[in-house]
Amino acid sequence: MYISPSKSYALLRASRIRISSSPSLFSLFRSLSPPLQSSPSLNNYRFLRFSSSIRSLGCSVPQWSHIVHSKPPVSLRAQVRISSAVINRLPRRFSTMAYENPFKEILTSLPKPGGGTYGKFYSLPALHDPRVDKLPYSIRILLESAIRNCDNFQVTEEDVEKIVDWENTSPKQVEIPFKPARVLLQDFTGVPAVVDLACMRDAMNKLGSDSNKINPLVPVDLVIDHSVQVDVARSENAVQANMELEFQRNRERFAFLKWGSSAFHNMLVIPPGSGIVHQVNLEYLGRVVFNIEGMLYPDSVVGTDSHTTMIDGLGVAGWGVGGIEAEAAMLGQPMSMVLPGVVGLKLSGKLRNGVTATDLVLTVTQMLRKHGVVGKFVEFYGDGMAQLSLADRATIANMSPEYGATMGFFPVDHVTLQYLKLTGRSDETVAMIEAYLRANRMFVDYKEPPQERVYSSYLQLDLVDVEPCVSGPKRPHDRVPLKEMKADWHYCLDSKVGFKGFAVPKKAQEKVAKFSFHGKPAELKHGSVVIAAITSCTNTSNPSVMLGAGLVAKKACELGLEVKPWIKTSLAPGSGVVTRYLLQSGLQKYLDQQGFHIVGYGCTTCIGNSGELDESVASAISENDIVAAAVLSGNRNFEGRVHPLTRANYLASPPLVVVYALSGMVDIDFEKDPIGTGKDGKSIYFKDIWPTTEEVAEAVQSSVLPNMFKSTYEAITNGNPMWNQLSVPSTTSYSWDPNSTYIHEPPYFKNMTMDPPGANLVKDAYCLLNFGDSITTDHISPAGSIHKDSPAAKYLMECGVDRKDFNSYGSRRGNDEVMARGTFANIRIVNKLLNGEVGPKTVHIPTGEKLYVFDAAMRYKAAGQDTIILAGAEYGSGSSRDWAAKGPMLLGVKAVIAKSFERIHRSNLVGMGIIPLCFKPGEDADTLMLTGKERYTINLPARIEDIRPGQDVTVITDSGKSFTCTARFDTEVELTYFNHGGILPYVIRNLIKQ
Repeated sequence: MYISPSKSYALLRASRIRISSSPSLFSLFRSLSPPLQSSPSLNNYRFLRFSSSIRSLGCSVPQWSHIVHSKPPVSLRAQVRISSAVINRLPRRFSTMAYENPFKEILTSLPKPGGGTYGKFYSLPALHDPRVDKLPYSIRILLESAIRNCDNFQVTEEDVEKIVDWENTSPKQVEIPFKPARVLLQDFTGVPAVVDLACMRDAMNKLGSDSNKINPLVPVDLVIDHSVQVDVARSENAVQANMELEFQRNRERFAFLKWGSSAFHNMLVIPPGSGIVHQVNLEYLGRVVFNIEGMLYPDSVVGTDSHTTMIDGLGVAGWGVGGIEAEAAMLGQPMSMVLPGVVGLKLSGKLRNGVTATDLVLTVTQMLRKHGVVGKFVEFYGDGMAQLSLADRATIANMSPEYGATMGFFPVDHVTLQYLKLTGRSDETVAMIEAYLRANRMFVDYKEPPQERVYSSYLQLDLVDVEPCVSGPKRPHDRVPLKEMKADWHYCLDSKVGFKGFAVPKKAQEKVAKFSFHGKPAELKHGSVVIAAITSCTNTSNPSVMLGAGLVAKKACELGLEVKPWIKTSLAPGSGVVTRYLLQSGLQKYLDQQGFHIVGYGCTTCIGNSGELDESVASAISENDIVAAAVLSGNRNFEGRVHPLTRANYLASPPLVVVYALSGMVDIDFEKDPIGTGKDGKSIYFKDIWPTTEEVAEAVQSSVLPNMFKSTYEAITNGNPMWNQLSVPSTTSYSWDPNSTYIHEPPYFKNMTMDPPGANLVKDAYCLLNFGDSITTDHISPAGSIHKDSPAAKYLMECGVDRKDFNSYGSRRGNDEVMARGTFANIRIVNKLLNGEVGPKTVHIPTGEKLYVFDAAMRYKAAGQDTIILAGAEYGSGSSRDWAAKGPMLLGVKAVIAKSFERIHRSNLVGMGIIPLCFKPGEDADTLMLTGKERYTINLPARIEDIRPGQDVTVITDSGKSFTCTARFDTEVELTYFNHGGILPYVIRNLIKQ
């Protein structure tokens, strides 16, 4: 796709405001734009401010990041009001003029030590602005991007000034554009993205335009890692068996992605069986610094997985966005973001003996969640940084979504450079990275006097205060110190149903369910571990905890301890490197002896791909209503995510996963209670099998070698026989198979015309669902197994799919028919309309019938009746999942009224044309005494020109109640998307007009 930035910008503006031709008002409009206070150095580069004023009137770039309850800048509103009287007289031709970069004078050559140059770069020191030296390192990356991409249309000098003046502008919630250097996808989110791109090509053809305009403009890396399931465990053949099943289920999806890798330019697809996307990104894909045709600039990435933040540990600015925003970024649209505050977290001291990086990240997660970092960057600094390996940093950065931050950023230092060399980056590349970052003041050298940096707020953590812990049983930020685990478990049994409660009656708490497991006697009780999984990018990328798990297994084997055979154990490394160093250390054989055979290379249990439990175990749980437990080294443990039958799910380090598997229960005090009995008849305690920090460090030093990374990644794109045998067409347009249950042409662009549909008004809408707080994207759009009685299962069976071939919701994200039926299909979802009943149903208000959500929604749609959703706080938290917005749109939902939204999900709702409304502070459905049985009319202006970002909107019910909400269109560009019926129709119309 070939897009002039000026044309793209002009069409964005024209789509919202009609501009007639009258060149005489240039000076008048310029006079209406209030001058920004800036340093003399920046004034040297300040030209054509007219273009920025135009942009502020509706030409902002796509919004992706928002703090809860964020508001648009006051100056933006003022300029819109002031300028509305003259805007129609402004000249259209100004919007299509191309401008050279006004900062070209600071373009500087970077010399090589031995002579010659690496290339040129935009030098921040050449600005000669003292404010730059005080900026957090993470903000400097935003600044460099704005300067490099400044064209006074998509990115203006005023945008640059906002970032330079970050200390003063960030509290004001100002908006800036950002162009990431690349986009990262995994297959769950990548398939619908490629489906949308293919469908957009068809729409371009139908509207008489060139479909080849739909092509990524930035590098797109797609790693297939989310499809493998733990069907086979505790077997030496598990990897091969699970991969064969993976290909049987997903052959069509994989062939589609392989087609996309050749049909679209700039797209790299890494085949299944290679590893977890974020570990592959860390060890292989992360550039740290780009050098493209002699232009050097920092690596930055947005990904369609919320744990894209793991790359922040490498000093690369990266975060998760929805698939909708990622597609826009691929197609050349700058991302609009609120300039974030930055929380500085100072680390000091050193972790105590036996404390792991997982303990540290769970502590940080709880600490930052309590402080409140939603929508902010967190930047780590201090003397304690030198004590953290890069893998430890990546572990902390990985869980940014769990503590609510957009990023958890670790600036590049000597530890980073050592890791780059360890993982096979060439000496020349590492030298270039260091030279560039030092020259542009983005490198931290602890040998030099520390630079003074300003942060929005300050926190401090002494690493010596971190203690062993787990998190659960239902949320990642509910940390439990290991020494308090037994007491906390009994508290959860006693407490009412909630995030920390199961409401098990006292008399039932000692129940023992006896059953036969493959002919041998077995038993379960509340708190029995039935799944123990070493899984997830959070920990499998960290050699210290992986080798620590191996050491625990070794000590246990030597003492005669064994994991009970009915516990489903598994090990899913994040890359082939892990297998190489576990074999090198001689520890894999001990893990095998305890049942932790390698089951595959990808996301497994952490995303719900845990596979079925043995039928005898499942029956014992269901028939006796046992609160069974899963212990996993993951980052998410929301109810219903890991497995439908494990109501208690605890996050723990890999070595702790092994310990809990050996104990067989979470109802244990490791300081007092024995884990089991050894071969000599003596009780074995935690201290007997837990490795020291020195033992772990020695294993890492002797087993993790540079050639392991090099040999693994040299072959990564070669694929495997099953991948290589996939035959795909060489066409640039996709031939949709109407009988496919995996890849289906979505209906987004049917009957689309070149005229935007305008504001989507909501009148006399019924409430489809009435929710409380913390409804996650797992509740809205499940990624796990497809329940046998669900509407999605019924559809698949009608299509001739056997139950054994249902696969998961995540694997079928390329089929809108399945995903619409899977929306709100979580078996643990709590809908107030059901009066306490839990499950994926709702009440059809006109008839009072209790129906599956999909069936009720279709009945409303057939009758031509709008629907809305009522919700509490943090609506849409969890993984960034585009189907959590696409699904409700296909169900006919027109608006969501919530106390607050997770930032990505709110943006995704707008991207699909759904109105996000926030109750006023202190109000919600309960305080307003809304039952959800009313009909709702949203008094939004009928003309898109009359709607303002963040304006108050009155909602009226048929019961006579009315209340005021805030319209969470946070920028003018979001209103543009709303006017077009969503971001993708906007992009298509925009491209066609060029």
